[in-house]
Amino acid sequence: MRYLKFLLIGILFGITLYKAEVVSWFRIQEMFRFQSFHMYGIIGSAVVIGAALIQLIRRTSLKDMYGHLISFSDKDMSFPRYILGGTIFGLGWALIGACPGPMFILVGGNASYFLIAIAGAVLGTFVYGVLRPKLPH
Repeated sequence: MRYLKFLLIGILFGITLYKAEVVSWFRIQEMFRFQSFHMYGIIGSAVVIGAALIQLIRRTSLKDMYGHLISFSDKDMSFPRYILGGTIFGLGWALIGACPGPMFILVGGNASYFLIAIAGAVLGTFVYGVLRPKLPH
């Protein structure tokens, strides 16, 4: 019962993304072909809101649902690794027509063929977990 609110927020968020056509294969293809501003506007809005919320969390010392102080640690911003990872992610997103989160929304929207893409994402995550000790981090 404690997590019901998170389930309901997730369902509401999924419906919002579906209705805003964020999960639409056609909208994603328009974005990658630079034919429409729709997706860039949504992603840009999310970046601005996310940055504002992070600043709010840092300045007000907010706590998580367990009462622990929310903190952010500095990351090693190794440029080549982010370029390679972002390129692989972007290519997968362009080829599949969806990034990982919306794939579940698409399955809920009766596009069950995205279960194949989800299986591929899970397999890729497993392979990364196996190879992680051998990769440069």
